Amino acid sequence: MNKDAVLAKIKSEKVIALIRADSPDGLLDCAKALAAGGLTSIELTMTTPGAIEMLRKVSVELPNFVFGLGTVLDAKTAREGIAAGAKFLVTPAYRPEVVAAAKSLNTVVFCGALTPTEILLAWEAGSDAVKVFPAEFFGPAYIKSVKAPLPHIPLVPTGGVTADNVGDFLKAGAMATAAGSSLVDAKSLKEKNWPLITSRAKAFAAAVAAASVKA
Repeated sequence: MNKDAVLAKIKSEKVIALIRADSPDGLLDCAKALAAGGLTSIELTMTTPGAIEMLRKVSVELPNFVFGLGTVLDAKTAREGIAAGAKFLVTPAYRPEVVAAAKSLNTVVFCGALTPTEILLAWEAGSDAVKVFPAEFFGPAYIKSVKAPLPHIPLVPTGGVTADNVGDFLKAGAMATAAGSSLVDAKSLKEKNWPLITSRAKAFAAAVAAASVKA
């Protein structure tokens, strides 16, 4: 899947499922549970032990998914993640070296930022969209405010995104969103409660569809 196709898929689904875990155990089944609910764009974070090895495994076993690597802080990790099969990279903050590494390997990258200045810097560095983090403290109204002077910059709010407010973020102008614990919380992952995770994914997909109809 090339870079344009990856971006198109994320723009279409509008929700990236963000998985943080204490271990890689169960991540493959978790990805399948999310897909059963309609979400196949999945970010594995570097805070998960063995994240890159797990990324390599799931990328091979689930080739139709779009797997990305999150919490990428340096160019070395970026290159290792891409080599392991990451179709996109995500940073938690402004990391131009990660953006440069992704661009050199023709890979989608979402650079993290919060303020308008950081958002503009990330965009000018070459980020394909800017991850607005942490979004829960400002909400959809902040996305709408930022989009007013910077309408050309695609934004991906992350943090505090739920099935109840994802539609509001999208209607405020977000290109897509990323959701973590509201989709895959530590308890459900530890207990391998895949039906619950599928149910949550379906709720997100339904909310996205409803927002698209109203828009």
